[in-house]
Amino acid sequence: MKRQPRSHDVNRRDFLKRTAASAAAVTLAAPAIAQNAGGRVVVVGGGFAGATCARTLKRLDPRTSVTLIEASQTFTACPFSNNVIAGLRDLKQQQFDYKKLDADKIVVTFVPAMRVDADARAVILNNGAKLPYDRLVLAPGIDIQWNGLPGYNEAAADRMPHAWKAGDQTLLLRKQLESMNDGGLVVISAPANPFRCPPGPYERASLIAHYLKTRKPKSKLIILDAKDAFSKQGLFLAAWKELYPDLIEWVPLSKGGRVTEVDPKTNTLTTEFGSHRAAVANVIPPQRAARIAETAGVADKTGWCPIDPVTFESKLQQNIHVIGDACIAGGMPKSAFAANSQAKGCAAAIAKLLAGEKPDEPRLINTCYSLVAPDYGISVAGVYEPRGGVLADVKGAGGVSPANAPRSARELEANFANGWFKAITEEVFG
Repeated sequence: MKRQPRSHDVNRRDFLKRTAASAAAVTLAAPAIAQNAGGRVVVVGGGFAGATCARTLKRLDPRTSVTLIEASQTFTACPFSNNVIAGLRDLKQQQFDYKKLDADKIVVTFVPAMRVDADARAVILNNGAKLPYDRLVLAPGIDIQWNGLPGYNEAAADRMPHAWKAGDQTLLLRKQLESMNDGGLVVISAPANPFRCPPGPYERASLIAHYLKTRKPKSKLIILDAKDAFSKQGLFLAAWKELYPDLIEWVPLSKGGRVTEVDPKTNTLTTEFGSHRAAVANVIPPQRAARIAETAGVADKTGWCPIDPVTFESKLQQNIHVIGDACIAGGMPKSAFAANSQAKGCAAAIAKLLAGEKPDEPRLINTCYSLVAPDYGISVAGVYEPRGGVLADVKGAGGVSPANAPRSARELEANFANGWFKAITEEVFG
């Protein structure tokens, strides 16, 4: 018989239900639109941040001209792509189109943005076309720092996939796992902060371990980590001890986990303490904001984009706003939920600015689910507000999954994770 949940379990369950149902809640007020409101807004990037911002802007003021620039006609979502790698999900379930945005009377242009002329307030496309704007929103996501790890470049990714952009790399890593002999060694290299989806490497390790446990039980997985701490660490470590006690080994920075060099010819990862020759090597390299951010002059020396926490306007260029993984969001992590929440706050601020009004300070929410097994979920939630020039945690407003929760609670959170993904993709893409 399953234990009846205690009151604090129920309270957390209700909180997670609310966050899953809302997909990405954000506390903000709609602007009192002036009669002469409107304007031209161009959004670059059609992911969880960009598509949400475009649709929210159009709903706040249908008179605003909104153009979304996106290189691909199909968006492939990163959340739940670890399930694809582990053979639990088809990649097509991760893919969405932009038909609903077109129905919202948003102009969607499937031509890559090449650069931004901030002085002229125009985006120059790859075909030479120029799109003028009153306000520009950059939601370009990340790029891999190909010079960030000796030995790792674009050619090396064909042998040692990063799979940190969902699509072909996701399928390549899955194929390598399927082709590996039972008894093979899988090595995951996790980068130093900041990077997209902080719990992602550890969820990936978990689901690959699930695959190995059920399909290739003689195999082993090692995580070589450039950090001594990571998101939901206690929950992951406890789950690994319970589910995969002899399968996963985590090597932190202090014990020689930082990878200093890779050799794709031999599938070898070298650390300060030695080297590991892998049957399958998943190298997650350092990252930065996508290149368009640099060309627009909104990325600083860190490679990421400093922003005003109220409006998401760049601190380096006027009239350009940056949201999602590319921005420096203070305490807010780089996640799909955070990107969706930021997009709504940014859209509300732009609508106010175009109407000649002062934007309201937003309250933003993020909930990040991770699957340790298909029926075992954990999560962390946070609330953020502008404070001290950054987005800072609201103390006592968030939380993590209970450390000693029964398996029934973990199953419930796995269901919430699935419900969250369905809710947010329906909201963003229709």
